[in-house]
Amino acid sequence: MFKLSISILVCLFSLTAHAALNIQHWQTASGTRVYFVENHDLPIVDVSINFPAGSARDTQANSGVASVTRYMMTLGAGGMNEEAITNAFADIGAVFNGEFDLDRAGFKLRTLTSEQDKALDTFNKVLHAPDFPATVLEREKVRIVSGLQESATQPESISNKLFMQALYGEHPYSLDESGEIDTINAIKVQDLRRFYQTYYTAKSAVIALIGDMTPAQARAIADQMSSGLPQGAAIDRLEPVPALGAPVVKSVAHPASQAHILVGQPGIKRGDADYFPLYVGNYILGGGGFVSRLTEEVREKRGLVYSVYSYFMPMAESGPFQIGLQTKKEQANDALKLVNEVVQKFVQNGVTDKELKAAKSNLIGGFPMRIDSNSKILDYLSVIGFYQLPLTYLDEFNTQIAKVTALQIKDAFQRRVKPDHFVTVIVGAQ
Repeated sequence: MFKLSISILVCLFSLTAHAALNIQHWQTASGTRVYFVENHDLPIVDVSINFPAGSARDTQANSGVASVTRYMMTLGAGGMNEEAITNAFADIGAVFNGEFDLDRAGFKLRTLTSEQDKALDTFNKVLHAPDFPATVLEREKVRIVSGLQESATQPESISNKLFMQALYGEHPYSLDESGEIDTINAIKVQDLRRFYQTYYTAKSAVIALIGDMTPAQARAIADQMSSGLPQGAAIDRLEPVPALGAPVVKSVAHPASQAHILVGQPGIKRGDADYFPLYVGNYILGGGGFVSRLTEEVREKRGLVYSVYSYFMPMAESGPFQIGLQTKKEQANDALKLVNEVVQKFVQNGVTDKELKAAKSNLIGGFPMRIDSNSKILDYLSVIGFYQLPLTYLDEFNTQIAKVTALQIKDAFQRRVKPDHFVTVIVGAQ
């Protein structure tokens, strides 16, 4: 019943996309950074907390501990087993989930304001008192290993893993987020407890809140979340990603009918000065779907691929710049050759005024849809907080897009994108 109530309210009263978001920012007594937007349009509270506890905090020897720690925190906490945790949220219509990537591990909660005390009580148990039950860990290890064995047969999983390994070498961004079979089997409860105590500290956490609460109420919620966390030191930054010095090509046979191809290099960090020229330029190159050059040249004109795309994924350190395509095996070489030609030409010559105008129009016109709900804004607050971006990031986003020039795009791509040093992975080669 409560879930239905939240769904109906969201449909009837979607958040107005403000010209300016009043993001309030402070630090709790325990050292946690907090980002808050007050909005009383809906009787709903959205909360998230993120930690620098992503897969890049693993090592080759314990790959998978980071992801298993985050997941196991939801399967037993404060004396509640996984069923009790699930029911505690479901009974009041609260939505509890999380996120995990190279940089971050986190949890999110959405609840009706009238039920927030009950929801936050269970939420804080997960954050403050994970039990890491041994029997559940053994069960989950079997499930995870089974999933890894299945992934090892799938061309998309194989290509992604090989691509990240070739891109990042010894850097921890190369590690599989899910771990390896041997390292998963070796995980013990004490490994999870140690990881939790080290990386889930108050000084490293970032809390984001939005919704039907006053600043005083938001401060109380954040203080409660923060004070119960381990009080260890803040986590050091990751090591920089080394640049590629030479091209790398990895080709793997696979019985699938299609070839899965990934091409790219380490890209940019969050907050990079070249972000907006590269973002707009990439929309024209391969991020704009059917209006992108790669789709037009490789798919529409030549019919060489089922799909082709490109994107920058900025991270705490240089995240991947990736071009992906799928094609028939017998067309793989021709498709790859054409993709490289399109990228080389793009880097050398830049964009046309017509392309730039259309890209800006689409990006600016579509931006309100990216902040039209509390949950979407919560995700942006989390990113702004975790990566310490300017509080005006969302307010100025369209202004920054509008200011990008064709010359800036050409300059940024020529300095930052090196096709002669690309990593190329082909799974399903003939």
